[in-house]
Amino acid sequence: MASAHLNALGRHLALAGFMGSGKSRLGAGVATRLGRPFVDLDREIEARAGSTIADLFTDRGESGFRELEERVALEALGHGEAAVVALGGGAVLSERTRDVLAVRAFTVLIDVEPETAWQRVSGSDRPLAQEEDAFNALHRDRQPVYDAVADARARDVDGILLAAAGVHVEVGSIDELDTLVPGDGALELVVDEHVAGIHGVRAQVALGGRDVAGHEVPAGEAAKAAAVLERLWGRLRIGRDGGIVALGGGSTTDLAGFAAATYMRGVPWTAVPTTLVGQVDAGIGGKTAIDLPGAKNVVGAFHWPVRVVCDPGLLTTLPEAERRNGLAEVVKTGLLAGDRVWERPEPEQVRACAAFKSGICLADPHDRGGRAQLNLGHTFAHALEAAAGYALPHGRAVALGLLAALRLSGLPDEARVVEELLAPEPVAVDPDAAWTALARDKKAEGGAPRLVLLDAPGQPRWGVAVPEADVRRALGELIDGRQ
Repeated sequence: MASAHLNALGRHLALAGFMGSGKSRLGAGVATRLGRPFVDLDREIEARAGSTIADLFTDRGESGFRELEERVALEALGHGEAAVVALGGGAVLSERTRDVLAVRAFTVLIDVEPETAWQRVSGSDRPLAQEEDAFNALHRDRQPVYDAVADARARDVDGILLAAAGVHVEVGSIDELDTLVPGDGALELVVDEHVAGIHGVRAQVALGGRDVAGHEVPAGEAAKAAAVLERLWGRLRIGRDGGIVALGGGSTTDLAGFAAATYMRGVPWTAVPTTLVGQVDAGIGGKTAIDLPGAKNVVGAFHWPVRVVCDPGLLTTLPEAERRNGLAEVVKTGLLAGDRVWERPEPEQVRACAAFKSGICLADPHDRGGRAQLNLGHTFAHALEAAAGYALPHGRAVALGLLAALRLSGLPDEARVVEELLAPEPVAVDPDAAWTALARDKKAEGGAPRLVLLDAPGQPRWGVAVPEADVRRALGELIDGRQ
């Protein structure tokens, strides 16, 4: 039976499915994105036996092959280092293998129609793909086993990464919250006061089968104040069998996630981001925080949500200024990925960006390595936000920060893309206050900032020490000197 794991954090990511589903090809791509070892079970069997799968079937019969397959699968899944494991089509027929998957792996079923699978494998030497009617019957017979072992389903690399991170991206998914929010205990719905009047009732209706209490919090960065967190703590009534659902933008998910991380030493939470910023960035990856005066996100915790529900349909109600806020994060992601995702339709932007961040955060859940690249432009952005008393919209600050980072990277063409798409304008803040905030950045060392730069789109470097004079000049170019 399925393990009911919610994500692939700290466990193997196993790909199951019928022959011809593309497990080997997809698994290699996912392993590269996650920086994990890749085990293709069929290739491992052939290497161990010094023989092809077809010859093993001929020499040992199917039962003999299954014994070897089980042995190699158990060994691969027994290793401590989390890997991506592409299982053979029949590997899950073994009860022992299913038992180990239930304990040690998050299993994604790669869905494939039998007609498509047959087109891919017919004419090959696969022993069980020699006659189409028998092939289709085998697909029908195995489907219940695949269904039972699956923690999630996907068809492409991005879909696998989203599933592995517990991220669900689908238009209309807000109406499915009752089935998407794990558990069956009482829930506390924390909602942005502006969003409450737009989507709050819809979420309440969707959760109608659950015991739900609602709590409104201030909109925007004002939610991330210690006093707001303290009030929220005082109102929560759930036990550890309950959970928190955050409905709103990135500030709401930051606040509610931190409340979940600290209340009763940690309760489950679900993020339902309603802004483009939240769906492509802020709601994903388990970083939660509040602000202190003059310093953004310095008090927080890593607390991975049990589910992130991104409904791009909610973005149709966004004001244009809020959409531009989110577009800054889309552009940032595209620059990091080397993919002009900002040219896609908005629902596709959400899916691609959410998948990119999911992969980065799964590979580095506690921000000790490659996750730092997600701060491209943010060292400058956070400094400007703090100097502005958090009155500066996050997206406007990120646009300016990207401009500074690209100028320091020596990438004028990419800087022009930012100027054309985001039209950042210098802001009127105190330069000394901005510099002080920049020096307090979480990734500064000895008071000296460490930046994320790009050698080229898709080729980020992080932890880069840049001469102070260059950083000050780049910061100064973002500030309106007429204040």
